[in-house]
Amino acid sequence: MSKLTRQQLILQLIENGGVGSQEDLRRALAGQGQQVTQATLSRDIHELGIIKTGNGYSVALQAPGDPALPSAERLVREFVLSVHEAQNQLVVKTTVGSAQPVAAALDSVCWEEMLGSIAGDDTILIICESKLEAERIADRIREMLV
Repeated sequence: MSKLTRQQLILQLIENGGVGSQEDLRRALAGQGQQVTQATLSRDIHELGIIKTGNGYSVALQAPGDPALPSAERLVREFVLSVHEAQNQLVVKTTVGSAQPVAAALDSVCWEEMLGSIAGDDTILIICESKLEAERIADRIREMLV
């Protein structure tokens, strides 16, 4: 199955409801004969603008000029549990299922100290060039928690 066909199936499954997690979505795809890896599924979710809500996954309705996600401040305040520094890296713990939207929102802020981020289900790894830059980002995220 092509990427386009797979992504159309993902949108259809989400619009039909009942997709509360990536694992639910993976199982639903498998039920349709589509075996996908977690990495592929994450890319598809990102590319399709799918967001995690309190009721499961949803397709973001975006008006021209409107952001696809709530503000980074709001997402950090609602979902981030802790921030730990490790040399030039940060490990950000979130509630289950919210790491990807939080990481996407932090990426959209475009802090120059952030080289990039990787998000799982409840953990975000942020890479910076130096320990000092990681400390700056950690401080900014902690300020959002207040």
